[in-house]
Amino acid sequence: MALVLKLVLVLAVVALALWLYAHWPRSALPAEARADRVLALKAERRLRLYRGDALLREYSVALGFAPVGAKEREGDGKTPEGHYVIDYRNPNSRFYRSLHISYPTASETLRAKARGVSPGGAIMIHGLRNGAGFWGRLHRWRDWTAGCIAVTDAEMAEIWRAVPDGTPIEIRP
Repeated sequence: MALVLKLVLVLAVVALALWLYAHWPRSALPAEARADRVLALKAERRLRLYRGDALLREYSVALGFAPVGAKEREGDGKTPEGHYVIDYRNPNSRFYRSLHISYPTASETLRAKARGVSPGGAIMIHGLRNGAGFWGRLHRWRDWTAGCIAVTDAEMAEIWRAVPDGTPIEIRP
Protein backbone atom coordinates (compact mmCIF):
# COMPACT_ATOMS: atom_id res chain seq x y z
CA MET A 1 0.00 0.00 0.00
CA ALA A 2 2.86 2.38 0.83
CA LEU A 3 4.32 1.85 -2.66
CA VAL A 4 1.00 2.74 -4.30
CA LEU A 5 0.73 5.88 -2.17
CA LYS A 6 4.27 6.93 -3.13
CA LEU A 7 3.48 6.33 -6.80
CA VAL A 8 0.31 8.43 -6.58
CA LEU A 9 2.26 11.19 -4.84
CA VAL A 10 5.00 11.14 -7.51
CA LEU A 11 2.40 11.25 -10.29
CA ALA A 12 0.62 14.15 -8.58
CA VAL A 13 3.88 16.11 -8.31
CA VAL A 14 4.70 15.42 -11.97
CA ALA A 15 1.20 16.49 -13.04
CA LEU A 16 1.48 19.70 -11.00
CA ALA A 17 4.91 20.45 -12.47
CA LEU A 18 3.58 19.94 -16.02
CA TRP A 19 0.58 22.16 -15.34
CA LEU A 20 2.81 24.90 -13.91
CA TYR A 21 5.14 24.67 -16.92
CA ALA A 22 2.21 24.83 -19.34
CA HIS A 23 0.41 27.75 -17.68
CA TRP A 24 2.80 29.79 -15.56
CA PRO A 25 2.05 33.42 -16.46
CA ARG A 26 4.75 35.68 -17.78
CA SER A 27 4.85 39.45 -17.57
CA ALA A 28 2.40 41.00 -20.00
CA LEU A 29 3.46 42.97 -23.04
CA PRO A 30 2.31 46.56 -22.39
CA ALA A 31 -1.11 47.20 -23.94
CA GLU A 32 0.23 50.10 -26.02
CA ALA A 33 3.09 48.07 -27.53
CA ARG A 34 2.92 47.86 -31.34
CA ALA A 35 5.27 45.87 -33.52
CA ASP A 36 6.42 47.20 -36.88
CA ARG A 37 8.04 43.93 -37.95
CA VAL A 38 7.97 40.25 -37.08
CA LEU A 39 10.83 37.77 -37.39
CA ALA A 40 10.38 34.00 -37.26
CA LEU A 41 13.47 31.84 -36.80
CA LYS A 42 12.45 28.30 -37.72
CA ALA A 43 15.57 26.46 -36.54
CA GLU A 44 15.31 28.16 -33.13
CA ARG A 45 11.49 27.79 -32.96
CA ARG A 46 11.25 31.52 -32.10
CA LEU A 47 8.95 34.35 -33.11
CA ARG A 48 10.13 37.89 -32.35
CA LEU A 49 8.19 41.15 -32.39
CA TYR A 50 10.17 44.32 -33.01
CA ARG A 51 9.55 48.06 -32.89
CA GLY A 52 12.43 49.54 -34.86
CA ASP A 53 15.53 47.78 -33.54
CA ALA A 54 13.98 47.17 -30.12
CA LEU A 55 12.86 43.61 -29.36
CA LEU A 56 9.39 43.82 -27.82
CA ARG A 57 8.84 40.12 -27.12
CA GLU A 58 10.06 36.69 -28.11
CA TYR A 59 7.88 33.57 -28.18
CA SER A 60 8.68 29.89 -28.51
CA VAL A 61 6.62 28.31 -31.28
CA ALA A 62 5.59 25.08 -32.95
CA LEU A 63 5.85 24.88 -36.74
CA GLY A 64 4.66 22.66 -39.55
CA PHE A 65 5.06 18.93 -38.94
CA ALA A 66 7.98 18.78 -41.45
CA PRO A 67 9.68 22.09 -40.70
CA VAL A 68 13.07 21.77 -42.44
CA GLY A 69 13.17 23.59 -45.77
CA ALA A 70 10.89 26.10 -47.43
CA LYS A 71 7.28 25.30 -48.26
CA GLU A 72 7.05 24.03 -51.84
CA ARG A 73 3.54 22.64 -52.13
CA GLU A 74 0.28 22.17 -50.34
CA GLY A 75 0.37 19.39 -47.78
CA ASP A 76 4.16 19.21 -47.36
CA GLY A 77 3.96 20.24 -43.70
CA LYS A 78 6.59 22.94 -44.14
CA THR A 79 6.45 26.49 -42.86
CA PRO A 80 7.33 28.97 -45.64
CA GLU A 81 10.58 30.92 -45.70
CA GLY A 82 10.90 34.44 -47.03
CA HIS A 83 9.50 37.95 -46.75
CA TYR A 84 5.74 38.34 -46.32
CA VAL A 85 3.14 40.61 -44.73
CA ILE A 86 0.49 40.02 -42.09
CA ASP A 87 -2.37 40.86 -44.44
CA TYR A 88 -5.53 40.01 -42.49
CA ARG A 89 -6.82 38.50 -39.27
CA ASN A 90 -9.43 35.88 -38.52
CA PRO A 91 -11.11 36.09 -35.09
CA ASN A 92 -13.29 33.04 -35.90
CA SER A 93 -10.77 30.47 -37.07
CA ARG A 94 -10.59 26.83 -35.92
CA PHE A 95 -7.71 27.98 -33.73
CA TYR A 96 -7.58 30.71 -31.10
CA ARG A 97 -7.40 33.70 -33.44
CA SER A 98 -5.18 33.78 -36.49
CA LEU A 99 -3.10 36.30 -38.41
CA HIS A 100 -2.70 35.47 -42.09
CA ILE A 101 0.78 35.49 -43.65
CA SER A 102 0.77 36.56 -47.31
CA TYR A 103 2.21 33.26 -48.58
CA PRO A 104 2.44 32.37 -51.46
CA THR A 105 4.11 35.20 -53.30
CA ALA A 106 3.71 35.42 -57.07
CA SER A 107 7.11 33.75 -57.62
CA GLU A 108 6.26 30.92 -55.20
CA THR A 109 2.99 30.35 -57.05
CA LEU A 110 4.80 30.23 -60.41
CA ARG A 111 7.40 27.75 -59.11
CA ALA A 112 4.69 25.46 -57.76
CA LYS A 113 2.66 25.63 -60.97
CA ALA A 114 5.79 24.82 -63.01
CA ARG A 115 6.07 21.63 -60.95
CA GLY A 116 2.36 20.93 -61.42
CA VAL A 117 1.44 21.35 -57.74
CA SER A 118 -0.53 23.79 -55.63
CA PRO A 119 1.66 26.06 -53.49
CA GLY A 120 -0.81 25.83 -50.63
CA GLY A 121 -1.92 28.79 -48.60
CA ALA A 122 -3.77 29.73 -45.41
CA ILE A 123 -0.47 30.06 -43.55
CA MET A 124 -1.15 31.73 -40.22
CA ILE A 125 0.23 32.66 -36.86
CA HIS A 126 -2.36 31.19 -34.50
CA GLY A 127 -3.11 29.91 -31.03
CA LEU A 128 -4.17 26.39 -30.18
CA ARG A 129 -7.11 24.57 -31.71
CA ASN A 130 -10.33 25.86 -30.18
CA GLY A 131 -11.04 23.86 -27.05
CA ALA A 132 -7.40 22.72 -26.68
CA GLY A 133 -6.00 25.75 -24.87
CA PHE A 134 -5.41 23.59 -21.79
CA TRP A 135 -2.25 22.28 -23.48
CA GLY A 136 -0.60 25.68 -22.97
CA ARG A 137 3.15 25.58 -23.55
CA LEU A 138 3.12 21.77 -23.82
CA HIS A 139 2.03 22.10 -27.46
CA ARG A 140 5.59 23.19 -28.31
CA TRP A 141 7.06 19.78 -27.51
CA ARG A 142 6.51 18.82 -31.13
CA ASP A 143 5.85 20.55 -34.46
CA TRP A 144 2.22 19.85 -35.28
CA THR A 145 0.74 22.45 -37.65
CA ALA A 146 0.18 22.05 -41.39
CA GLY A 147 2.74 24.83 -42.02
CA CYS A 148 1.60 27.58 -39.66
CA ILE A 149 3.32 29.14 -36.66
CA ALA A 150 1.58 28.23 -33.40
CA VAL A 151 1.77 29.88 -29.97
CA THR A 152 -0.28 29.54 -26.80
CA ASP A 153 -3.66 31.25 -26.63
CA ALA A 154 -2.38 33.84 -24.14
CA GLU A 155 0.56 34.60 -26.42
CA MET A 156 -1.77 34.85 -29.41
CA ALA A 157 -3.90 37.41 -27.56
CA GLU A 158 -0.75 39.54 -27.12
CA ILE A 159 0.39 39.11 -30.72
CA TRP A 160 -3.13 39.87 -31.99
CA ARG A 161 -3.10 43.16 -30.08
CA ALA A 162 0.50 44.15 -30.92
CA VAL A 163 0.74 43.25 -34.62
CA PRO A 164 -1.42 45.33 -36.96
CA ASP A 165 -2.41 44.27 -40.46
CA GLY A 166 0.28 45.30 -42.95
CA THR A 167 3.17 44.37 -40.64
CA PRO A 168 6.08 42.74 -42.51
CA ILE A 169 7.15 39.28 -41.39
CA GLU A 170 10.38 37.56 -42.33
CA ILE A 171 10.57 33.79 -41.87
CA ARG A 172 14.13 32.47 -41.81
CA PRO A 173 15.29 28.83 -41.94
